[in-house]
Parts: sequence; C-alpha cells; structure tokens
Amino acid sequence: MYIHINRQVLYYGKTGSGCPIVLLHGNGEDHTIFDELVPLLAMRHTVYTVDSRGHGESNPTDDYHYQGMADDISELILSLEMEKPALLGFSDGGIVGLLLAIQQPNLLSRLIICGANLNPHGIRWRELHKMKQRYKETGSPLYRMMIEEPNIDPKQLESIQIPVLVLAGEKDLIKQSHTKKIAKCIPDSQLQIIDEEDHGSYVIHSTKVYAYINNFIK
Repeated sequence: MYIHINRQVLYYGKTGSGCPIVLLHGNGEDHTIFDELVPLLAMRHTVYTVDSRGHGESNPTDDYHYQGMADDISELILSLEMEKPALLGFSDGGIVGLLLAIQQPNLLSRLIICGANLNPHGIRWRELHKMKQRYKETGSPLYRMMIEEPNIDPKQLESIQIPVLVLAGEKDLIKQSHTKKIAKCIPDSQLQIIDEEDHGSYVIHSTKVYAYINNFIK
C-alpha cells in the first residue's frame, strides 16, 4: 500500500491483528529484511512494515535526513490512526525511533532499537572510514547522511518517557561503549548485547530478534 507523506510517497505493508508494531529497516535496505520476522509478530500484533523515503518501493528522492524520516513515520502513524504502536528500528530505523521518542513522547508505547547511534562517532573508526571512502567514490546522499548525521545530544535521551530496549551485536559496527551510553542515558531502558552477532545478523532475514521483542513487549 502507498501513502502520500511530507511530499513523499511511502510504501507500507500491514498484516496480522492486535496491538500495532512498526518495523523500520536500515540504510539502503527495505521492508523485506523483516520477511521472516513478520509472521511471528503477526500472531499477536498488527504489523506495519515501512519503506523509508527513497528506499524499496517508496518514491525516489535525494532528500535524506534522519529528521525528515522521523517526520515521515510520525505522519504515517497519525494518518493510519495507529494507537500508540510499539516500534522496532534497526540501524537508521533505530535512530528514527529515538528521535520520535524524544520529540513526541505520546506517539509510541515502546521502542526497540537495534544497532543505533547518536552521532557518527558512535561508529567504529574502521567502518566510518569505509563509509567516508564510499561517499567519495559514489557521492551517494545515503552515505553522506551516515557520516554527517545524526547529532543527538545524550541529554535529550533523558526526556524519553517510554520503555526502551537497546540491542546490539557483540561484533556490531557501533561501538559497544556507545550502545551502553545510550542505554544508560534513557531512564526506563533495558540493554542486551547479543553474543556472536554483528550489526544485522540477528535482524536481517532472521527470527533471532523475535524472542527479545516478545519478552519486552509482554
């Protein structure tokens, strides 16, 4: 299905029934990374999978900023009249989730973030260097966004009023100290560093994250 939001055309899928949950993918991906997870969640939830602006089946754009993406998801939730959905955000999707929880305290019921960062310095140096090199080679606005944004002040996390589950892989491209800092700054948060997993191995085309989501939402 498609919806016009903030001068963008976004694609979203909807399946299942029950309390709503929104799934947001990472940079350069689309909603299909959750194909294996959706049927499990749909047994108890109405599951919304969204293609971020310029990704997947959403319309092409060169306007990539985390704030714009957060505004898109906020408008989508309101337009579809979701009643305080939970939100699972992977990587870029997790950044969007943090912005929504900071800026709109009554929009979500719970937030699960996987491999999110507050600023580019939260990315391991070697991985950030690779991103900078790819931006030089391609000029891609997606790479530019990752090396310049986000810029979330840790103090802003203190204002989050909903329960948050902070997940990351043991071998994540996000520094483990950075992930722990995020969890420490959020008042009602839980932290789980998942053994032997990298940035997306427990999320992308995987059901491993289901147990963490299920336990947290229950």
